[in-house]
This record gives sequence, C-alpha cells and structure tokens, in this order.
Amino acid sequence: MTDSERFDLILAELQGMKTDMQGMKADMQDMKGSIHRLEQRVKTIEVNLENVTNRNIQIIAEGHLDLVRKLEEAVRVKEERELLLTRVNVLEGDMRLVKQQLALA
Repeated sequence: MTDSERFDLILAELQGMKTDMQGMKADMQDMKGSIHRLEQRVKTIEVNLENVTNRNIQIIAEGHLDLVRKLEEAVRVKEERELLLTRVNVLEGDMRLVKQQLALA
C-alpha cells in the first residue's frame, strides 16, 4: 500500500469519525432538550404539589380537627345529659318520698 493510499484511508476514517461526532452532537442536543423539558415538568409538579396538593391536605386536616372537636363536644354534652337525667331521677324519687310523707302526715 502506498503512502497516498494510506493517507486516503486515514482521511476516510477521519471523515467517518467526523460524521459520527456530528451524529453524537445532534443526539446530545436532543438529550439536552429532553432534560430541559423534564426540568420544566418537575418544576410544574413541584409548584402544583406545594400550592395545590399541600394546601388541600391542610384544609382536609383542619376539617378533620374540627370534626374531632365537635365529636368530643358531643360526647361531653351526652355525658352531661346522662348525669342530669340521673340527678333528675334521684330528685323525682326524693320528691315522691316527700309527697308520701306529707300525705301521711
């Protein structure tokens, strides 16, 4: 093989490498675009999570706390009602005894 043929072969290989590099450069540009779009989507999701989802969770939690407070209040009122009914029953029984004693007197 002559020097000229070797030179042509090396030149052809370099040309092939240059074409491959240009293809890789285009692929890298595509990847950069994809990464940029992914970053934008992640930012959108983060903003949505922070502004919408977290706020909704907070609202639900506050509502849950209100329900728990109302339930506790209802239980307390029921307990007080039961105590009052017991006292009324005792007083009615005492009143019957007083009436009976007054009737006998």
